[in-house]
Amino acid sequence: MTGLRNYSLYLAWLVSLVAVGGSLYFSEYAGYIPCQLCWIQRIFMYPLVLILGIASYREDRSVIPYALSMSLLGGSVSLYHYLHQMVPGLASLAPCREGVPCNTAYIDWLGFITIPLLALAAFTLISVLLFLERKRVE
Repeated sequence: MTGLRNYSLYLAWLVSLVAVGGSLYFSEYAGYIPCQLCWIQRIFMYPLVLILGIASYREDRSVIPYALSMSLLGGSVSLYHYLHQMVPGLASLAPCREGVPCNTAYIDWLGFITIPLLALAAFTLISVLLFLERKRVE
């Protein structure tokens, strides 16, 4: 576990980089138009690539509280979005009134893996890695 803690800031940056690459792949290459909740998740994920990348390069742990709060908020939106897709009763509460409906699942791997679940996994992994890094610094 100590070895993972030594590289947790760098690994969090790599996870954010893969997540942004995945979202760009789905929207630009696969042609999936993001819904409003997807855009909100992107608002939280895209800056993490820059923040965590610069922090990793400079070995600056002072950004952890900011990156962690962005990751937790983005993860909350992802969780809501995933529940919105999986629980039909939440469809009436959705903020997606125009454009692409938020309960549309462009991908459905193994019957439960959707894009919001992939985003939730990325936000969760980033949060865990940042918590580990925070504990290492304390």
